[in-house]
Amino acid sequence: MNGEELTEQETALYDRQIRVWGADAQRRLSKSHILVYGMKGTVAEFCKNIVLAGVGSVTLVDDRAVTEEALSANFLILPDENLYNGKTLAEVCCDSLKEFNPMVHVSVEKGDVSTFGLEFFEKFDAVVTSCCSLTKKKKLEETIECQLEYPSFEDATTVPWKALPKRVSKLYFAMREQFEDVEGRIPGETSTADLPGVLKLRKELCETNSMNESQIPDALLERLLIGTSEYPPVCAIIGGILGQEVIKAISGKGDPLKNFFFFDAMDGKGLIEDISKP
Repeated sequence: MNGEELTEQETALYDRQIRVWGADAQRRLSKSHILVYGMKGTVAEFCKNIVLAGVGSVTLVDDRAVTEEALSANFLILPDENLYNGKTLAEVCCDSLKEFNPMVHVSVEKGDVSTFGLEFFEKFDAVVTSCCSLTKKKKLEETIECQLEYPSFEDATTVPWKALPKRVSKLYFAMREQFEDVEGRIPGETSTADLPGVLKLRKELCETNSMNESQIPDALLERLLIGTSEYPPVCAIIGGILGQEVIKAISGKGDPLKNFFFFDAMDGKGLIEDISKP
C-alpha cells in the first residue's frame, strides 16, 4: 500500500465492496492487522471472510496437529494427508488462505499466545480467539487496548445474576467455560461423564446467586457437554457473523454487536445479549 491511498489494484479488486461501504472504510481494512488464535471450523470461515474483504494481514496461532475432527469441520484443510503431514494446524490453514487473496499477507506465529508480551499485541487491530480457556481470555484482554466503550469480557461474565436482563439466554448461564476453568480442562474437552460435576457446579452457582436451578435445564447442560463437535453449516453462519462484526469494528461502518451472540443449532436461532455491569 502506498501512503494513505488505495492502489489501482486494490480499487479494482474491491470495487464492489467499496461501492457498499466507501473507499475510507476499505482503506482502513487494507491497513488493518488481525491476530487469530485457535483454528476451529468457525474461525476458518471467519478468516476466509476477512481475507476476501481485504484486510492488511492475518496472523494465525495454533500449534496443534491436524485431527480427523478438524478435517471434518475446517474447509481450509485439504483432504490429502501429504499436504499437511508434519505441519501445524495454523500452517495448513495459512497455505490455503493465501490462495483466497494474494493481496493479504497471511502468516503463522508459533507458541502459547498467553506468553506473548504487550509489544506483540500492539501490532494488531483485532484479536479473535477460539479453543481458549476462560483464564487465558481474561489475560489476553489485559494486553488489548479497546477504543469502543464496550464492557470487557471479564466484566460481562461477572455481572451478578440478579442484575441481568430479564429472559437472558439460558446459554449464558450454561457456558462450559467455567467448568473447564475450574477443572483445568482443555477447552471443549468435556463429555456426558462430566454431567455430575457440572450439575454440582450449577447448584453452587445458583445458590450463590439466589437462582432456581431449573433456569439452567439438565437437558441443555447435557447437550452442551456432548456437543463439542463442529458442524460446517453452523460454522459458516457464526463465522460469517464474526467476520461481519470485526469488519464493522475496523472499518468504522456500523457498531459491532454488544456484546454476546448465542446461536442454538437445535432451533437455528441466534440471539444478541447486552450484558453489562449496572
